[in-house]
Amino acid sequence: MKARLTLACVLVHVSLQAQQHHTPDGVTVDAEGVPQYSTFSLCAIDPATGQSGAAVTTRVPFVGRAVPHVRAGVGAVCTQASTKVEYGPRGLDLLAAGVSPADALDRLLADDPQRESRQVGMVDMQGRAGAHTGSGNGAWAGSRQGIDYTIQANIMVGPEVVDAVAASFESTTRTGWPLAERMIRAIEAGQATGGDRRWGSLQSAAIKIADPNNPGRGGDHIALAIEVGEHPEPVAEMKRIYYATARKLGYRSFSRVEGNDVVELKRMLHALGYWRPGLAVFPQDFTAIGTYDDEAIAAVEAFRAAQGIAYQGNPPGLVDARLIDALRALVISKDNGG
Repeated sequence: MKARLTLACVLVHVSLQAQQHHTPDGVTVDAEGVPQYSTFSLCAIDPATGQSGAAVTTRVPFVGRAVPHVRAGVGAVCTQASTKVEYGPRGLDLLAAGVSPADALDRLLADDPQRESRQVGMVDMQGRAGAHTGSGNGAWAGSRQGIDYTIQANIMVGPEVVDAVAASFESTTRTGWPLAERMIRAIEAGQATGGDRRWGSLQSAAIKIADPNNPGRGGDHIALAIEVGEHPEPVAEMKRIYYATARKLGYRSFSRVEGNDVVELKRMLHALGYWRPGLAVFPQDFTAIGTYDDEAIAAVEAFRAAQGIAYQGNPPGLVDARLIDALRALVISKDNGG
């Protein structure tokens, strides 16, 4: 009996291993040994700025290493499904030579024995777009092209994903928004519609923007490159990073600062002679002094300078832990007769 139970456990373990076989990067492999990447992406250009971009999300980590490819003044390529990374630079080379996206795809895939497992999308700076979706891609798989963009997806919940991406991107055509913001919001719309048929825990997203008018950090004209290598909500995190680093409206909440802490700040600055030093007694009508105004900002700036804690990059009137600690230490010292 014990031997039979042991054998049964071994068989169950082997069966589970077979069902859960993964490649080194964490993607599931089907019964035929083909990696099952679940991905949707957007290649687009902005004729007004000359920018080209590629944005993508998938359910395996570090998608930015393989799928999105951009080149300033040339266009964008996304290579996915059974990903062949070299289709990125090779596709951009063909576009740079003036080959149309449709013809470039034909040339790339002509002698590829795995073409039916590939998915590739590309757009050039003329706004011409094209995509290939092999018949071996997992359902739902397909693409959609429009003016200045192409969307491609595989193993999706349905065609509504690419429709949502397209609707979002097209709706911002005349807004004057940066290409990166338009693309991130479009990918966000696709994800909200259901996105890919995720069943793994490793998810990632990435965006790259090339700009002929921006040399980038290394002369590569990559104006923006965000990769969320692994995150439970990679598209939301990609958007957060973009909004925060670009200081876009929505990355923080703000309002006129007022309250008891402002009164406390002014009280300490007054005690040290930085805020209204001519006043013999600190005001008792807090409603009149409870707003962080220009007068208080000037007092804070004077205090920071006197204490040697004014640093390059500090916004005017910064009240942080360093300033508060210095204020309290000096007030305590003064109260103790120091």
